[in-house]
Amino acid sequence: MSFITDPQAPAALFPGQGSHTPDMRELVAERSPGLLERCAELVGEDPFARVEESTRFAQPAIFCASLAGWDALGLTPSVAAGHSLGELAALAAAGVLERDDALALVVLRGRLMAEADDRGSMLALVGATAEEAAEIARETGVTVANDNAPGQVVLSGDREALARAEQAASERGRRALPLGVAGAFHSPSMQPAVEPFRAALDEVELRAPRFPVVSCTTTEPFADVRAELAAALTRPVRWRETVLALHAAGVSEFVEVGPGKVLARLNKRILAEPVHA
Repeated sequence: MSFITDPQAPAALFPGQGSHTPDMRELVAERSPGLLERCAELVGEDPFARVEESTRFAQPAIFCASLAGWDALGLTPSVAAGHSLGELAALAAAGVLERDDALALVVLRGRLMAEADDRGSMLALVGATAEEAAEIARETGVTVANDNAPGQVVLSGDREALARAEQAASERGRRALPLGVAGAFHSPSMQPAVEPFRAALDEVELRAPRFPVVSCTTTEPFADVRAELAAALTRPVRWRETVLALHAAGVSEFVEVGPGKVLARLNKRILAEPVHA
């Protein structure tokens, strides 16, 4: 049975890291000044000014911009999903997490992920299939971190292993693009962040969702929010499969909620029909 109650309503999609735009602080200041003030308080400074420097700043800034975008749209979706970090914005929009709790979790998540690994990074494989990416990962000792769309798979690992993966991709005629991140996200390198993040999740109240929220690591509606959010730190983002699952459940329109149009571009590659964002 489909988890979509109203197939005429769109799915709300919340972006993750890498979706920041120059104007997003202005949107938050205009729409949600209290959220901006609270975010700066929890981070210890305004994260928008340093969004390019670390996931510690990027995550809370993008989260705030996503919620400000949500407020501006006044959307009533049939379902929501988020790409990695975007899951917390989706859960806040659905009322599962109270906003201040969600923001505190995002600030902690960004800090824990920044502290968990300073030797790793990520590598995007352009044109590679999911099967090719998995083969390269096995050969070179890295992890498939993101299956974003056909021809866009991201690997995580330490920098030496990623250099081997880049060479292996080149030998297969595939282009590999190093990403400017200081951490092997969605890989075992994030394991030090799991326990403290789960402990923080155990302290927050969860409410019934106003609409279903689909996990991008299981491609199904969240069943155990705390366990799944904590586990997602080390598990791959299955965005291609998530979008296909939403489409199979009856979603025909997708609205990207938040800064940028990263997800809209990915969805156009995943689905045959146009994606609205």
